Amino acid sequence: MANTSDPGGSNPSLQNYAITASAVKLASLGLIACISLLGNTVLSVLVLKDSSLHKAPYYFLLDLCVADIIRSAVCFPFVMISINSGSVWSYGIISCKIIAFMAVLFCFHIAFLLFCVSVTRYMAIAHHRFYSKRMTLWTCVAVICMVWTLSVAMAFPPVFDVGTYKFIREEEQCIFEHRYVKANDTLGFMLMLAVIVATTHVVYVKMLCFVYDHRKMKPAQLVPAISQNWTFHGPGATGQAAANWIAGFGRGPTPPTLVGIRQASHNANWRLLVLDEFKMEKRIGKMYYMITLAFLLFWAPYIVSCYTRVFVKGNALPQVYVTAAVWLTFAQAGSNPIICFIFNKELRMRFRACLPCCLTTQTPMEPYCVI
Repeated sequence: MANTSDPGGSNPSLQNYAITASAVKLASLGLIACISLLGNTVLSVLVLKDSSLHKAPYYFLLDLCVADIIRSAVCFPFVMISINSGSVWSYGIISCKIIAFMAVLFCFHIAFLLFCVSVTRYMAIAHHRFYSKRMTLWTCVAVICMVWTLSVAMAFPPVFDVGTYKFIREEEQCIFEHRYVKANDTLGFMLMLAVIVATTHVVYVKMLCFVYDHRKMKPAQLVPAISQNWTFHGPGATGQAAANWIAGFGRGPTPPTLVGIRQASHNANWRLLVLDEFKMEKRIGKMYYMITLAFLLFWAPYIVSCYTRVFVKGNALPQVYVTAAVWLTFAQAGSNPIICFIFNKELRMRFRACLPCCLTTQTPMEPYCVI
């Protein structure tokens, strides 16, 4: 992609416009970086500090926060330096490739991780027993390692000029050089990103269909067998009286063989805890879907601009659109903490519990049981 000439030239109005545009870019990117660093750091500390958040969904959330922190702290300052230098890369080719590699790495990392999270969310809703048994800390670590490995595999080939990393002046950053389709070797990377995002939404649609199909199913209710003298007739009668009595449905005196065994109580509340857990899993799934949807919305304009450069010869997009699309991808790094605190009641309660002004009014959370 050819770099444009100096937009300022000798025209004072164009020079003032360029100065104003640079100031707006620096201010907006600085604000995005501060929000991203502050929000993701607070969210990471909250997940690490609170033992009740040491669960699979929040391990993945912690990985997302760490990736956004590194991206904001490493990649964004170089963009600000290039803007301040007049849209010029002041460092060497190797450093440009490193920064571009990290930018592409974090992009694919978010896409791959959100896909894996969508699969775990579907398992938590549709196959909860399997999910609760298998989704341990080490399983989460294995999934996160796999995601980083796939991300490195996608971002590393351009380092060796397979889809060249270059400083793109129109974007103020080192990134893929999206050339026309006849000389293009980055189309496969963009197609992969689009496929991953689309597949993630398909999984969420499948989960939504599962919840919709089971919305009218009534919870299983235990019907006790009733007898006045603990004698039962018919198939399966052996031991039924004792099982009913232990479950809390026994009527009459304690059976002689069960003297000394305490009868279960609060069985209805136990079933309500399971329902609360199901609602919590749905809330977490909603939170992650909103993160996925935000990722799509923030990156869609930039992906459109990339495909336009590949399939349309010449620079067919205005500079304002390209700049806005690039800045939306930057804003995505700071959106996750905001979405999490808006759509996750548990995170809000835990955050308020950590504030000194809320210590006297915090409400303890009841533990839930996993069946």
